[in-house]
Amino acid sequence: MSLDLSASAPSAPDAAEDGVWLECIECGETFAPFEAVRYTCDECEGLLEVRYADLPTWEDFEGRGRGVWRYAAALPFDEGVSLPEGDTPLHRVPRLEESVGVHRLRIKHEGMNPTGSFKDRGMTVGVTVAERLGADRLACASTGNTSAALAAYGSRAGLETLVLLPSGKVAAGKVAQAALHGARILEVDGNFDACLDIVQELAARGEAYLLNSLNPFRLEGQKTIGLEILEEFYADEGRYPDRIVLPVGNAGNTAALYKAFRELVQSGALHPRDVPKLTGVQAEGAAPMVEAIEGGADEVRRWDEVETKATAIRIGNPVNAPKALPGIRETGGTAVAVSDEAITSAQRALAREGVGVEPASAASVAGLRKLRDEGVVEADEDVVCLTTGHLLKDPDAAFAAGNEPESVPNSTDGVLRHLEGRSDGRGRLGKLIGLFSR
Repeated sequence: MSLDLSASAPSAPDAAEDGVWLECIECGETFAPFEAVRYTCDECEGLLEVRYADLPTWEDFEGRGRGVWRYAAALPFDEGVSLPEGDTPLHRVPRLEESVGVHRLRIKHEGMNPTGSFKDRGMTVGVTVAERLGADRLACASTGNTSAALAAYGSRAGLETLVLLPSGKVAAGKVAQAALHGARILEVDGNFDACLDIVQELAARGEAYLLNSLNPFRLEGQKTIGLEILEEFYADEGRYPDRIVLPVGNAGNTAALYKAFRELVQSGALHPRDVPKLTGVQAEGAAPMVEAIEGGADEVRRWDEVETKATAIRIGNPVNAPKALPGIRETGGTAVAVSDEAITSAQRALAREGVGVEPASAASVAGLRKLRDEGVVEADEDVVCLTTGHLLKDPDAAFAAGNEPESVPNSTDGVLRHLEGRSDGRGRLGKLIGLFSR
């Protein structure tokens, strides 16, 4: 799994269908992609990746419109069950850029997808595969965003949807989405990892088609985040970013972006020196990937007890770690853990730039700040931070992080007196106090 420019697209095995097949990342066994439901290797239970005989170049994406299916040349199908998704903004944040102290900082805001998170990218591909396989029931374990996306795309496809959530641990905005889109919501007395254990067992018994990121087709849609970042950043700056910083829960995005970059290198569309450093950020209370990176471990130790206000990354057993660890290491990246307080501070800083995100999303900016303070990230770097979900995914957290409402009299004069009485610099009296205190 190296970023070797001399590496070429693999030859299609007998198992390939239309130049597409599944391959185990551990033992190299190959499988036909759509002949049977399969999530892991039949031989060694290793994780599977989707392989292509023909890998895309930038020219293959031209004239394809916008969004995830613009990148059909890098996906198993030309089109799919779509709402549509992708084509999210790459924000400039000048004040935040200056305060963090990097050359350029952009925010890739995945909260602008149809259900408010990056998970829509994976679901447009994953649900399309489910249709191809003839599945009639879809299921996922979720900390919230996956359930919202699966419910929406499952509903769009007319398929029954089950979502298993850790009881009392999922933000209300996300549960509401899954409920309104018609999913059956099953609350489990356990954490996310316990929910995933149950969903995997349901899938093994043939009771549902699993659409967590253990499913290799989910990550194909998520690859398009990396493709969009490279295209958008290059269009603005004439070069690629030095580093991409992203929150890590199940490590699916880290694995997906690494795969996107490997495929571009193999096709000759991207030089290895232009591959951004993948840098993962976790909350201190749920940081098994950081533990593995800092300890030089080849495997991630499962954390049975995890806790953080960043509910979307409250995960102790990242299933995509075997794909993501090489992605961080081979791109020259790193991983860092941040406190909940640092996450809230970053959430506020993003909001001051008009970018509203849920707490887990802000972990990327909190991690960048910490790495910049530690000198790991240099001042001359061009950085993209990935924010994964919209602020309305967790309205309670947004309210707690924001300004409190102020009670005022029921009159214009009363409102003006209230404003004049402020001493924090926002009213006229506050401004005067500020002038005299200089």
